[in-house]
Amino acid sequence: MVGSFDQQVLRGKTVLITGASGGIGLVTARELARRGAHLVLVCRHPDRAAGARAAVQFVAPGSDPDVLLCDFSLLANVRELAAEIDRRYEKIDVLINNVGIVPGPLTITSEGHELSWVTNHLAPFLLTNLLLPKLTAAEKARIVTLASDAHWLGEIEASQEARNDPEKYSSLTAYCDTKLANILFTNELAHRLDLTGVTANCLHPGIVDTGLVNPNSSRLIKALWWLARPFMISPEQGAQTSIYLASSSEVDKVTGQYFKHNKPGRCSSRAQNRAEASRLWRISEEETGLGQL
Repeated sequence: MVGSFDQQVLRGKTVLITGASGGIGLVTARELARRGAHLVLVCRHPDRAAGARAAVQFVAPGSDPDVLLCDFSLLANVRELAAEIDRRYEKIDVLINNVGIVPGPLTITSEGHELSWVTNHLAPFLLTNLLLPKLTAAEKARIVTLASDAHWLGEIEASQEARNDPEKYSSLTAYCDTKLANILFTNELAHRLDLTGVTANCLHPGIVDTGLVNPNSSRLIKALWWLARPFMISPEQGAQTSIYLASSSEVDKVTGQYFKHNKPGRCSSRAQNRAEASRLWRISEEETGLGQL
């Protein structure tokens, strides 16, 4: 549980959180509702979404969070979600790209994308870009994206074919690649939004005991998870930096940073490479069809 806070800090602000039905996303939603935010909870499963809404209302009586359903493994769903948000809201003050998975065996979606690549990177990339008019409509908007120190082992494949190659696929490296993409995307986005009132930052939440690892995860992922579990932190602890970046006045004008423990943290040289960030943006535009919309 977060300590003292200003109940009015987010009063009148609309905060959209993806992956809000559990773990870090749900803790973040609860605490931002306690700060007065109007929440838009984006969840995949209707039953879990209803539970998340009830949990938010329990800790923030009088709050009335909206719930939108979306499976982020398909970009067509993301476009439908963005269209619904466009119809419902005049502005978005805070967008928290929280959704994420740890992949299991190689899974290619019906749209041709590796499952973790589309869920963890392409879907947030597309949603954020589609919602930019709503974000720029806010006086001072913030984009917060969950990354990870796993990015140190990541690299960006040059093509979808290479990413989907069964001979090269590893669930661990696939996850690490998406976390590197989250940081590079944030850096390039902050650069592109430099002359607007919108900031973009990302964060490492810590090694958090959530439901990311599941029965479909690889043996290696499961083994690493169980070895690390005694040292893991709770979702309440893991959500602190998300909450900080979404609500603190200390980061009003901070953008393009990678945060850990509520302060800028160290990331890999590859994650700071502007040419690599620009290359990823071009790849992402092509794979999402963003330039054709």
